[in-house]
Amino acid sequence: MAYIDYYKILGVDKNATQDDIKKAYRKLARKLHPDLNPNDKEAERKFKELNEANEVLSNPENRKKYDKYGEHWKHGEEYEKAQQQQRQYQNQSQSGNFGGGFSGADFGEGEDFSDFFRSMFGGAGGGFGRSSRGSASGKFKGQDVHAELNLNLKDAAITHPQTFEINGKKVRITIPAGVYDGQQIKLKEHGNPGFNGGPNGDLYITFSIPADLNFERIGDDLKTKVSIDLYTAVLGGDVKVNTLSGSVNLKVKPETQNGTTVRLKGKGFPVYKKEGEFGDLFVTYEVKLPTNLTEKQKELFEQLKNS
Repeated sequence: MAYIDYYKILGVDKNATQDDIKKAYRKLARKLHPDLNPNDKEAERKFKELNEANEVLSNPENRKKYDKYGEHWKHGEEYEKAQQQQRQYQNQSQSGNFGGGFSGADFGEGEDFSDFFRSMFGGAGGGFGRSSRGSASGKFKGQDVHAELNLNLKDAAITHPQTFEINGKKVRITIPAGVYDGQQIKLKEHGNPGFNGGPNGDLYITFSIPADLNFERIGDDLKTKVSIDLYTAVLGGDVKVNTLSGSVNLKVKPETQNGTTVRLKGKGFPVYKKEGEFGDLFVTYEVKLPTNLTEKQKELFEQLKNS
């Protein structure tokens, strides 16, 4: 396995915090995402490397192994054990005593332990974890895969199916209403293939929900602003307010002040995995002052001012 500098791929140094890594990954993932780079093989390759780097460095335990074992981080203990066995074999071969270590029959003629060691970890010696006679050295789980799925706010508010492709295979999931930005779900054994018959890795999907132009989401509640004219603010009236499920008519009380906020119960965001439960929608009134007044209108305002 060729060494890949995951820190370099993410553009961070080795002392980067987990938050630095998360921000770097999201920035690059949006730039290199296949949806934004159709038919660009180089961007696709970089996107895969980026996900691989994030898989390792975003997990403190994986990152610790990577810092210690480098490209062999996933099989660090086996790697270290093989190193010990290599040293043991070399010491025994120099003394002519194989004792309880590997016997010469474990290797093909002309093959030394270094060849076996290279083959264990993907070198020129052949299949993973095989001696020259093809005996299995162990089953190992495949690498996990991390992917980012972009949703707009309205899509995140409804339960719906989504299909995408991972490792050449189409994966279909049902996204529950109420998912939030940065939320991660796990699909067991939908990651990279295992080694030597081991189980596949897992697929981790992180939802990315950009800011919406009309609504601000705070937990399960939504906030929005609506403009009303001065006359409606003073005298009262009706105003149409958009919600995620359509528009509603709202009664404006007379003498409503600029910045007044009212609550529409149950018109907010659906609560994740709690069918029928919703947050609230908070509507803030912005009073719009009239412009291009006629002389008659100005006189009326003067009268109000002096009354």
